[in-house]
Amino acid sequence: MNAIEVAGNKLPDPAMLFVYCLLIVVALSAVFSSISFDLVSPATGEAIQVKNLLDAQYLTDFMASSVTTFTGFAPLGMVLAALLGVGIAESSGYINIALKKMIRMTPQKLLAPAVVMIGAISSVAADAGYVLVIPIGAVIFHAAGRHPLAGLAAAFAGVSGGFSAGLLPSSLDPLLQSFTQSAAQIYDKDYLVNPLANFYFTFVSTFVVTLLGWFVTEKIVEPRLKSVELNKDLEEAEDMSSYTKAEDRSFKIGSAVLLTMAGLLVLACLPETSPLRAENGSLTAHTAPLMKSIVPLIFLFFLIPGVIYGRMTGTFKNHRDVMAGMSQSMTTMSSYIVMAFFCAQFLKAFGDSNLGTLLALSGAEVLQALDLPGQMTIVGIILLTAVVNLTVGSASAKRALIGPIFVPMLMAVGISPELSQAAYRIGDSSSNIITPMMAYYPVIIVFCQRYVKNSGIGTVASLMMPYSIVFLVGWTAFLLLYWALGLPLGIAAPYTYPAI
Repeated sequence: MNAIEVAGNKLPDPAMLFVYCLLIVVALSAVFSSISFDLVSPATGEAIQVKNLLDAQYLTDFMASSVTTFTGFAPLGMVLAALLGVGIAESSGYINIALKKMIRMTPQKLLAPAVVMIGAISSVAADAGYVLVIPIGAVIFHAAGRHPLAGLAAAFAGVSGGFSAGLLPSSLDPLLQSFTQSAAQIYDKDYLVNPLANFYFTFVSTFVVTLLGWFVTEKIVEPRLKSVELNKDLEEAEDMSSYTKAEDRSFKIGSAVLLTMAGLLVLACLPETSPLRAENGSLTAHTAPLMKSIVPLIFLFFLIPGVIYGRMTGTFKNHRDVMAGMSQSMTTMSSYIVMAFFCAQFLKAFGDSNLGTLLALSGAEVLQALDLPGQMTIVGIILLTAVVNLTVGSASAKRALIGPIFVPMLMAVGISPELSQAAYRIGDSSSNIITPMMAYYPVIIVFCQRYVKNSGIGTVASLMMPYSIVFLVGWTAFLLLYWALGLPLGIAAPYTYPAI
């Protein structure tokens, strides 16, 4: 872990990674543009020809379109729009009270699985999970006479290790979809990926992660912690699972409105002539207005209950407080916006150069020559993602870096972008909890030090390593089983390319 920390600290900021990648692509395009290749593009039916990005006309056009390239970057608008609603629900306290209620309703014997599952569910608003669920996990374990670090570890495993699981769609779904679709269109310019392409799999994965986390907590982590002494001057922890009658009443009313909204949406979808349906009557087709409205729906389903809760509890006294809540959620996205600018320029250059198609088809020839079963290829993608995640913690940066290479390559050997995205999510989540490059890692160490003063990176790494290994093995095995049974990954999500 120390070696990983040193290596990770030497990496440049994610935004600079894309600057360097852009420069490399430009240089390679100049070299390979003079070489003829016998590989044929499946999109055009013509031989691959690398475009020289140093051409004066291209450089002029590239500079002239750089702003529209940025503003047209699909992940940017999707993530920011979804987070505006999530930010209101979080800043009003609505999400916090929901998490508290879940904890309070849990029987003592089911503390471990409940903490893991609530952590996974909290990935809808990841920051709330890190700052609320993880310390609460330690508090309730301590109050139950169990080691608080076990509760902390279980919560951390759910929040971060189960980041790609969840019972509800989150901003991560359209974020990954947009990167996957852009990568897929390098190989097939007309290919579309549904924002909920992995939803069924991630929904069921919530229960898989819960069971795996329960096993690790009670059979591996907690027994090991019996010999770890707590701080002698440990003060009684704050009761983070309590709430007032006013908060309870406000939450119930906000939740009732949320359920009413969901019911009205269902009723609106039922008629065969519903404007939410595509021309062929489908609700799940890519062209269906319902599917195109996933991000605005996420926005509204968090915004309205959050505003109602905030107004009733006094958190929001007027519209200015609501706007301040939205603004606060955007302040956490400043580094993402900077990264998105350079990422958009890199992806445009990479796509225009045809290097992505060349690399995908060359890699596909190697994979076809190896004649590996598709299952082994998917396992390899999961392991590769998990390793890359140790040094590049950002889910979006990582997907933008490796997606344009591996998504087209796997399409060329018959594996769909939707399946490769599901594999990516497993690898990304499973190693989140052991990489010091994860932004909240220092915070987790501070939480540990409240109970054991000499806690450090080694403490957290040793606590979380069993979760990481078990999640990686167990979740991968579950994907292979899920695939073998032919269960749907999500909406309009085939396992093969082209879809069979």
